[in-house]
Amino acid sequence: MAGLGTLLLTGAVASGGTVPGWEQAVFHAINGLPSWLRVPMQAAEILGVLLVGPAVAVIALGFRRLRLAVAAVLATVLKLALERVVKLVVERPRPAVSTPDAIARGVPIRGLAFVSGHAVLTAALAGVVTPYLRGAWRALPWALVGLVCFARVYLGAHNPLDVVGGAGLGLAIAGALNLILGVPAAGIEEEANPP
Repeated sequence: MAGLGTLLLTGAVASGGTVPGWEQAVFHAINGLPSWLRVPMQAAEILGVLLVGPAVAVIALGFRRLRLAVAAVLATVLKLALERVVKLVVERPRPAVSTPDAIARGVPIRGLAFVSGHAVLTAALAGVVTPYLRGAWRALPWALVGLVCFARVYLGAHNPLDVVGGAGLGLAIAGALNLILGVPAAGIEEEANPP
């Protein structure tokens, strides 16, 4: 529910296509950071490309986690479908068009920005992977979500609400998949009854 609520709230603010002054200030604080960050941020954004979902599925199969493999593939498919639906409802251009003095660092400058597909996918995958991890490892997927979202704003591909809304959609996808497919009861345990 939190993911869907986040998506709806950010979508309501972004639906006019404009970027409020406070959001522009956050964007410029991140986007205006030093240029030496470009290479590490371009490396970080790779975690949000479509091939990551199938890669997670292959790794899950290697660990004999069939439910997780199915969830990773479905998360990727749902990301593609639902991201397009959201972009039909909320039409907000990329920062190069919507935010004065935006610096675009090797990212598209045209097209719709709300929601960030990179944020959708990384949050969805983090949500389905986390129940399979133990202890401090459970924080790692969420740290990666934060890094990808930060990278997309730094590189000038998205404004802050684009990535927050994308993460909200990803959380909603993960929540639905975890409900439908099930998750291990206590962290990592044997899957006696895979789907």
